Amino acid sequence: MADGNGTQETQDQAPAINAMVQYTKDFSFENPNAPRSLGPQEKAPNIAIQVHVNAQQLAESDFEVNIVLEGSAGEGANTLFKFELDYAGMFRLLNISPNDMHPVVMIECPRLLFPFARQIIADAVRSGGFPPLYIDPIDFAALYRKRLDEVAASAPQLKS
Repeated sequence: MADGNGTQETQDQAPAINAMVQYTKDFSFENPNAPRSLGPQEKAPNIAIQVHVNAQQLAESDFEVNIVLEGSAGEGANTLFKFELDYAGMFRLLNISPNDMHPVVMIECPRLLFPFARQIIADAVRSGGFPPLYIDPIDFAALYRKRLDEVAASAPQLKS
């Protein structure tokens, strides 16, 4: 209800990101060398992590956004563990300009999902017999800019 100063109307026009639901789409954890891999290690394992962000528009203001986290500790025959998590959420975006929609979907939505995906990985690694793996925070804005640069670099250049 408006209070005479247009407060309700202003609130109705404010940009909003609503997480409607979050869910695990796919998850895999492998501990291929257990129980041998669970003993003391001579040196710290090489940990590799890849991050991918995908999005799909479901309706005019609804988007499904996925973070895919793939990682491993160790290499080759000395692999301690591997994981792959596809964690997603459905977001309703309101009052966001068309120019801002893509960055919001690809930066802000994954930023909201990441802490939950990070905890799933940490819990799985701990349940696999290892100390929990807490993935460092991800700069989704930098990841977005990098992806835009890659797309621009692969696009055919027009000669004038």
